[in-house]
Amino acid sequence: MKALLTLGLLLLSVTAQAKVYERCEFARTLKRNGMAGYRGVSLANWVCLAQHESNYNTQATNYNPGSRSTDYGIFQINSRYWCNDGKTPRAVNGCRIPCSALLKDDITTAIQCAKRVVRDPQGIRAWVAWRKHCQKRNLSQYIRNCGV
Repeated sequence: MKALLTLGLLLLSVTAQAKVYERCEFARTLKRNGMAGYRGVSLANWVCLAQHESNYNTQATNYNPGSRSTDYGIFQINSRYWCNDGKTPRAVNGCRIPCSALLKDDITTAIQCAKRVVRDPQGIRAWVAWRKHCQKRNLSQYIRNCGV
């Protein structure tokens, strides 16, 4: 019985861990999901954005006390505008999803929501980390040797 309980706790801890993508694995996943050139945003820009927003971590969250909102997942999508976490005041939920959907190892929903964000007039400029770390820079190192 003790062995089964230990095994159960071990499995629970394994499933609770985040998937942290390797840079090229992430770039290939984005390419397979139509992100290369989506709305004029290169694959290198997406990889740079995710590296600086979440370090490719699907479970990343960041609370923003000023707006009382939270950024979720590998793209750090904000609960004020794009998802519903049930606790952000005046949330819009532009992607029509629960924020928890952005924390899954399968990033299909996160990619779809990121595509929705860049269709907004602000485009990729909606991400502060992109403006700070990626805008007007040579980003070739983000996809170098990835076969994309």
